[in-house]
Amino acid sequence: MDPKISIITPSFNSEKYIAEAIRSVLQQTYSNWEMIVVDDCSSDSSVKIVEEFANQDRRIVLLQNKENLGAGPTRNKAIEFSTGQIIAFLDSDDIWLRDKLEKHVNFMLREDAAFSHTSYGFINETGKVINKTFHVSDFPIEYKDLLKRTEISCLTAMYDVNKVGKMYMPDLRVKQDYALWLSILKKGFVSMPLDEELAFYRQRKNSNTNKKYKLVWKHIKFLYQTQNLGFFKTIYYTFWWAYNGVFKYYISKITG
Repeated sequence: MDPKISIITPSFNSEKYIAEAIRSVLQQTYSNWEMIVVDDCSSDSSVKIVEEFANQDRRIVLLQNKENLGAGPTRNKAIEFSTGQIIAFLDSDDIWLRDKLEKHVNFMLREDAAFSHTSYGFINETGKVINKTFHVSDFPIEYKDLLKRTEISCLTAMYDVNKVGKMYMPDLRVKQDYALWLSILKKGFVSMPLDEELAFYRQRKNSNTNKKYKLVWKHIKFLYQTQNLGFFKTIYYTFWWAYNGVFKYYISKITG
């Protein structure tokens, strides 16, 4: 029997995009899934939109926080509630291609993978596809690899609970997902890359990840405070992280 997939989706004031995210799950060619949407005290119509979908398909479950907790604890609530063998993540403004789960699950089973991620594309705020793709590496990603390059994106990551156990995101306001991936890899697992564009990340003008030059100092603080690397290793890995992400981003802007 195909393993059950638990899709983890936090939602906060997501009325503009969440219907599109849910539809991308409903259109999956792989059917054995549950989608757990946890609303983090939205003040818009997000809850009503999710309720309408949940009333039509019992695989969609809506949970609501009593107070605003942030993305990490909100995802953790969904992980705790989940019943699937494989945990997948889809934020409320991102979307999957219709064969994402089928191809990704089959890949994980074929590779006997505990943890995996895929390549992905980009869309803008209106849903228009941006002509670029983030390609994953052609080798299994270990802990030190991820320190040098933020390769695993939340909308493509999946881990097998039977192999890894249920693992949760730390209570951080930023980089909670990155911290979780590092924790999994630190246990000795690797993340198997599937170089196929199976999802689309929505780039929004005011998002934190869009202000790349401001992220370097925050990354230094994150590594130093959470990974116990010491000062020199923190600077070393931040240099490579910045080179592979921030510097290459601006070089691509200059060269077109």
